[in-house]
Amino acid sequence: MINSVRGFKDIYGKEAKVWEKLEKRLRESFSLWGFEEVRLPILEKTELFQRSIGDTTDIVEKEMYTFLDKSNESVTMRPEGTASIIRFLNEHKLYGPDKILKFFYIGPMFRYERPQKGRLRQFNQAGVELLGDSTPYAEFEVLSLMDNFLESIGIKDRMLFLNNLGCPLCRQQYRKTLLEYLEQNHNLCEDCIRRKNTNPLRVLDCKSETCKETIKNSPKILDFICENCKNHMAKLEELLKMCKIQYQIDPYIVRGLDYYVKTVFEVHAKGLGSQSAILAGGRYDNLSKDLGGYDIPAVGWALGIERTVLLLPENFIEEEYLDIFFIYFNERAEKIILPPLNNLRKKGIKVSYDPSKGSLKSKMRKADKLKSRYVVILGDDEISNGVFILKNMNLGKQITLPLEKLENLEKEI
Repeated sequence: MINSVRGFKDIYGKEAKVWEKLEKRLRESFSLWGFEEVRLPILEKTELFQRSIGDTTDIVEKEMYTFLDKSNESVTMRPEGTASIIRFLNEHKLYGPDKILKFFYIGPMFRYERPQKGRLRQFNQAGVELLGDSTPYAEFEVLSLMDNFLESIGIKDRMLFLNNLGCPLCRQQYRKTLLEYLEQNHNLCEDCIRRKNTNPLRVLDCKSETCKETIKNSPKILDFICENCKNHMAKLEELLKMCKIQYQIDPYIVRGLDYYVKTVFEVHAKGLGSQSAILAGGRYDNLSKDLGGYDIPAVGWALGIERTVLLLPENFIEEEYLDIFFIYFNERAEKIILPPLNNLRKKGIKVSYDPSKGSLKSKMRKADKLKSRYVVILGDDEISNGVFILKNMNLGKQITLPLEKLENLEKEI
């Protein structure tokens, strides 16, 4: 027997229905905020992620599914969605001066990392990207969307954590000071010892316990950001307070991707253990230009669908019911039953039937298991008398109706 690949999961049954409703609610919220869907390809050129995410990140160094295709070109199964959105924007020449663009995507991402609760090697994200606005109102737009959506689906025990990484200019002094601190502290993992000279901010994102201890007393980037970055953050905080969106400042959030500038954020929720982040994002004003495209400010976030599903309340999806279950016992009855049954489905009535040779008792048990509101019974005696039985399963009452009523049975229920 062949099993699924480790870290890849089948989704079916009730869980698939939860996913279906969650994705529907996401699309409704995104549309309400004016975001347009983009269906991105799963495969991209490897260079896209090397240049955007950063060569020294865990994602590029360890986690990407990268291989040579049959034309000997290096391609990668997308590990995240933002770089693909920027590639899409530039390739299709969608941006113009003073133009605000809003896109969203929903779909699978791929990273070769250790499978854990709420995170697999194939995992699914829903993301939004707002392009063309350099003001704090852009962050407020995507964060108000986030807050409204999570509240609407019942995830209430959560917190938004904010930080500001500064712009490329003010970050230089912080980088220098952080490197000096790290040089004096040798309690780093092997990866961070190697990375600290190329990108010391990566140490702040390291998950090893030794590095976590080291960064507790490291310099805080908020002490180094310039006046412009401070004003940007202050205005965003003002907007969040104005609309009563709760948040906390966390000076150690850097995110695991190199393209972020100024605002970065994460949303954590209780109920997932140590891996409590369900949503994260930030501003990436230079990414498009770095990839050879437009010089366009941008901000966005991505929501982990697997982790979100784990937090949904039990009543997120309503119990499903069948409208009518048809019971019959031979081909003679089948010829009478199936045409009106098929017409009911065309009218949007949810119906089912059992073509087996089972007993009335076994078929009634099946109707009960399917939570059918009504049952139609057509046996030989009913056919001889030109009638059928319609039973209301909730009330336990039944009536006898002429066969011609089958054609418009929805009027009887």
